[in-house]
Amino acid sequence: MSRLTELLRQARKADPQLGADLEAEIAALTKRRTFGLVFEQHQPEAVELPGRPVRRGDKVRVLPPRGETKGGDQRLWRVTRIERVDGQRVAHLAELDAEEPETQAVVADDVVVVAEFRDRIYPGLVETGRVERGGDKPFHTVINAENYHALEMLTYTHRHSIDAIYIDPPYNTGAKDWKYNNDYVASDDDYRHSKWLAFMERRLKIARELLNPEDSVLIVTIDEKEYLRLGLLLEQTFPEARIQMVAAQIAPQGNPRNRQFYRTDEYIFFVGLGNATPLALALDDAWRSGTGDAPKKNINWPSLLRTGSERRREDRPSMFYPIFVEQAEEGARIHSFGSPHHGDDFALLRPPPGAVAVWPIGRDGELRRWQVSADSAERLRAEGFLRAGKWNGDRTAIQYLARTSREEILSGKIATEGRNWDGSFAVSGDHRPTFIPGTLWKIPSHDATRYGTQIIPKLLPGRKFPFPKSLYAVEDALRFFVKGKSEAVVLDFFSGSGTTAHAVMRLNRQDGGRRQCISVTNNEVSADEQAGLRQKGLRPGDSDWEALGICDYITKPRLTAAISGQTPEGAPIKGDYKFTDEFPMSEGFEQNASFFTLTYEAPLSVRHNRAFERVAPMLWLRAGSRGRIIYDLGEDGWDVAEAYGVLENLDQADEFVAAVSTREGIEIAYVVTDDDSAFQMVCRELPNGVLPVRLYESYLQNFEINTGRSL
Repeated sequence: MSRLTELLRQARKADPQLGADLEAEIAALTKRRTFGLVFEQHQPEAVELPGRPVRRGDKVRVLPPRGETKGGDQRLWRVTRIERVDGQRVAHLAELDAEEPETQAVVADDVVVVAEFRDRIYPGLVETGRVERGGDKPFHTVINAENYHALEMLTYTHRHSIDAIYIDPPYNTGAKDWKYNNDYVASDDDYRHSKWLAFMERRLKIARELLNPEDSVLIVTIDEKEYLRLGLLLEQTFPEARIQMVAAQIAPQGNPRNRQFYRTDEYIFFVGLGNATPLALALDDAWRSGTGDAPKKNINWPSLLRTGSERRREDRPSMFYPIFVEQAEEGARIHSFGSPHHGDDFALLRPPPGAVAVWPIGRDGELRRWQVSADSAERLRAEGFLRAGKWNGDRTAIQYLARTSREEILSGKIATEGRNWDGSFAVSGDHRPTFIPGTLWKIPSHDATRYGTQIIPKLLPGRKFPFPKSLYAVEDALRFFVKGKSEAVVLDFFSGSGTTAHAVMRLNRQDGGRRQCISVTNNEVSADEQAGLRQKGLRPGDSDWEALGICDYITKPRLTAAISGQTPEGAPIKGDYKFTDEFPMSEGFEQNASFFTLTYEAPLSVRHNRAFERVAPMLWLRAGSRGRIIYDLGEDGWDVAEAYGVLENLDQADEFVAAVSTREGIEIAYVVTDDDSAFQMVCRELPNGVLPVRLYESYLQNFEINTGRSL
């Protein structure tokens, strides 16, 4: 190392920045692992930001002339100044990372801002629409952004608070399914695996910061191209987690592989943090793939009439009483209960009008007793555990569910289908048992063609999306971990068509939950369409180009259609949802959704409160995505919404604190001040349970340390 040290000294002397960069790279190399998963962790990664206004100091690329289909100049340039010439903004550029840098002047509309992942970002959000049918329920959110930067934004709003992440990342097939540094990664790229691993590791490390370390799960789907490397990467990124891989059939018909076996399945990694474990669920026979699967269990409604020992009336006289039963159109129904009868004239008792008295008498005429007292029988009926059998006059059977069955129903171990017309639980004799299935899933509802690809045109007639997941496959995978969390926050940062959010809506409908999904997707146009659009003179950032992007063309309209029950053209959606919860798609969901685009703010504008409208949606997200977003503080300099409040004018602190104190459900109070003592004064006055957050100190500090700079 002495020779290397001397060379570094000489490099620092000749060029301090070059010497520092070399020293950093050498330090990284010396720390690099020599076992396990080894790859080029420091592959550069950058993303173009069409539509972002060009500012002095930005990194940019020069766009090819309109109508040209090739990628053009990939060099990076620094904007040294901007001037206005003949009514146009002209950017003066200096080439980056060149021994003899060139300079040029280019019309600002012909350059695109580039963000490298070692650069700090100061994010904001612009709301681009919403759909509301869910009353006061939290909003599902869709964020149009490069997902790495969106994840960085979420470190401010959701650090350690995500309950489940479900992602379906690029499978790295070489078939133009993902870009790295603005180029599609081809199957013959010698570094394609390292690029994919570097791409994934950067995002998984930030995802780790978002997951709740006490109880959360990361679910990742993949196929055979990268499952081995992904497994090692997950083990190295989440060393303390419990990781299990499931093989799931998603294409029963099989997808061809060149001169290989047809591919019918893919793999699902479940990464459990803290106490996260799959719940035992009520499942049908299709889930039986392991010897540990629970056997079928028959649930019977035994007679309330006592048999066996101590069955006679004299053994428990207080349990000899009449149960009055009436005949309705649907069948027999318990009307009411009489008092214990100790005399021999019970047969003369007159029942209520329209009812008959059923006594605990055996078929042989023996006077017996019921299993429970009249008070207990009345309670069991109210709880749904007691019913009348088939109508047979005063010989109608009275049936109940034993203690074990009642406990299993209440705990969820026995699945029910709600209540019958008479108030009793709808439990079939041969019910679906609850169990944790094996690691081989061959479930008909997970067919990606029938329940993924073919669902999109029902919601969005005439539109297609390549390889969407089965709606029910995503729903089932999440259910094992969020069924018991009615207010879970679910994140999908490879959202694509929005299947995960759609699945969360279905889960909410099934149990009345208030779960919310954060979906991150870009507005990339498919590779097949890009060449044709470029030939027409279009390029990213143009409205006609952006209208065909994933977010605007598929994700947002899909979730809007799912909630409203109507296609984008306003027609009722044709078709029905299947399996766990079957109902017409045209009914929609009683849910809310809001749509945003990520922006890149200047830190000085944020510090001086000139970017409040862009930061405002982030404050709302951090407070739980409920109710309205505070965009304008008005003349008083403060406002309080359903979930949070913002105070800018400290002279109005008393009024602000009073408003926060009288509102229920306020979780956060944001205070805009550079004065720490003033901030502490407001903190002391706020009610217990309201979290005070100082703006913009908390925001700026969060993004001063960019996670990506160390990756």
